[in-house]
Amino acid sequence: MDYFLAVKAFNRIVETGSFVKAAAQLDLHPNVVTKLVQGLESHLHVRLLNRTTRRVTLTSEGDVYYARMSHVLDQWLEVESEMAVTHANPKGRIRVDMGTTIATHLVIPALSAFHARYPNIQIDIGASDRTADLVSENIDCVIRGGDLRDSSLIARRLGSVDFVTCATPAYLAVRESLCHPSQLENSHPIVRYVFPSSGKHNRIEFVRGDEQIVIDGSYLVAVNDSNGYLAAGLASLGVIHTLRFMVQPHIDSGALIPVLEDWSARANTLSVVYMPNRHLSVRVRAFVDWLVAYFAAHPHVLA
Repeated sequence: MDYFLAVKAFNRIVETGSFVKAAAQLDLHPNVVTKLVQGLESHLHVRLLNRTTRRVTLTSEGDVYYARMSHVLDQWLEVESEMAVTHANPKGRIRVDMGTTIATHLVIPALSAFHARYPNIQIDIGASDRTADLVSENIDCVIRGGDLRDSSLIARRLGSVDFVTCATPAYLAVRESLCHPSQLENSHPIVRYVFPSSGKHNRIEFVRGDEQIVIDGSYLVAVNDSNGYLAAGLASLGVIHTLRFMVQPHIDSGALIPVLEDWSARANTLSVVYMPNRHLSVRVRAFVDWLVAYFAAHPHVLA
């Protein structure tokens, strides 16, 4: 029995809750994963997993074994990685996930600089506005905005990005002057953004001195994708409230005009996030360190 592979298979089953998902992540046939776990249980003379047609759960012995072996496996993988590659020339594939806007406007345009430094690292990018699951999707790290809700994850701060409210000259030419956020509830429609993972829409919070107002906004068009949101704004379908780095080129060209500039919105914190018990390989560490340095130097990212 390949003991190392059996332990990897067991840990992945626990983390994904499925023999099939574990097999897919390890690029093995499910029958092979089943035999590996059976061999591991035979070797240890204990039952580690309770299996039914609907779910997989840990036995009490399996719970203890997983708690101990997950740390051992992390150390094992770290040593193997450091022996296989040097810190100066890491290689292999990493999987990362981030929002469409972050990928399109910040990370992807700068990746040529990363690959010039690390030519042997392949990066598989998942770019969407949904929230990815690091464990079940076998993702090495994600870039997330806002407060980190899951305290079990490790996050490194990348900085924060501010928002701007804007509309096209054509839109503003046929509407009354926009002087107060409350007008977005009646006389000035917004483009509404709907979160794809929850179906809830984004509420806009404006602050000016001691005055604070939260807007739902009337709308003609709602979208659940950030690129579609920008496209709707550029099509004069309503006022948009979005990340400044996303629209700054359109503001510079005159295609969009900032409004309500005496009102502000809370900046959005960006972090790169990964699992605490996930082996952080040399190549992933190199990518995370590069992200931190790159965002720190970016003109549209605040400290």
